[in-house]
Formats: sequence, structure tokens, C-alpha cells
Amino acid sequence: MSAAMQVFWARGYDSASTRDLLEAMQLSRSSLYQAFGSKEQLFLEALRRYRENLIGRLHRQLEASPSALTFVEGLFRDTAQDAGSERAAIGCLIFNSASELGQRGDLPSREAGESVRAITELFRQAVVRAQSEGDIDPHRDARSLATYLTVGMAGLRTLLKSGADADEATHVVELILDTLR
Repeated sequence: MSAAMQVFWARGYDSASTRDLLEAMQLSRSSLYQAFGSKEQLFLEALRRYRENLIGRLHRQLEASPSALTFVEGLFRDTAQDAGSERAAIGCLIFNSASELGQRGDLPSREAGESVRAITELFRQAVVRAQSEGDIDPHRDARSLATYLTVGMAGLRTLLKSGADADEATHVVELILDTLR
């Protein structure tokens, strides 16, 4: 599954050929179809696994963080420091998929949208906690701030994917974070 995820991550859903997937997974065509049924089902499983791993890891980081605002600040600043790395060059599978698949209405596009909503929900939980901790004004709309953070992270990942350096990304992150305070 990890190999298929890497193919979709690097090439996107539409550009990942069955041949690419077979080679990466070292499977025969019949084995791929027996195990997953179709390229679409394989993509859905890969995206779900990526989402579950990412959201699970971020939830654990949020829970372990001394404050929710510290978690959000660290997440954005650490992402900015990825500038120039291989990770920055390939972007985020969730945001890549959402951008590629848009609102086509098919199952892959709906799953990509659900993945973006999962990130927004994580940010909403962080904002609510930060509000209860006194770091964000409790009168501000948590859902809107969470959506803003999702947009900020998607934009940051796109900026990094396009080759922005760490200084430029860090300046953008500080502007994003200033809005929370």
C-alpha cells in the first residue's frame, strides 16, 4: 500500500497508470485487481490510510503539546522549514488530490474533500482548545479560524512545492499566525 501511495503522491490520481502501480507494488495485474478491485479502490485506500496516519499523528502531537497554540505554531513553522526538501517538493497527498480532483463529484474527489474536512476539524479542535486556554479570543468563530488555517496550510504547501525558500515561507507563516492572536 505504501508503494501505491507514493505513486499517487508523486503523479496524482489521473496520471498514475496501472503499469506504474503494478511496478511500484511488484504485483501482477490480476493480483492488483483481486486485492483492490480497481485503480480507484486502490487510490481510495491509499488516501484513507494517508489521512488516518496524518490526522492520528497530528492529534497525538496536539494532545502532547503544552498548549494548542504552541501546536499550531509549531506545525506551521516546521512546515516552513521543509523548504527545499523532497517532502516540500511533493506536497501533501491530501491537498494535491483535492486540487487535482476538485469537485468532479466522483468517489476519489469526494474522498479528497473528506480528507480536507478532516484537517479542518483537527484545526477546529485546536482552536477551541486554544480559546479555552486563553490564547485565542473565545468570541472568534472557531470554524472560520479552522478553515483559515486549512487554507493557510494548503497555500503554504503549494508555495513550498513551487520552490519557495525557508525565509519566504517563514514570513508567510508569521502572517498566518498573527491572524490568530
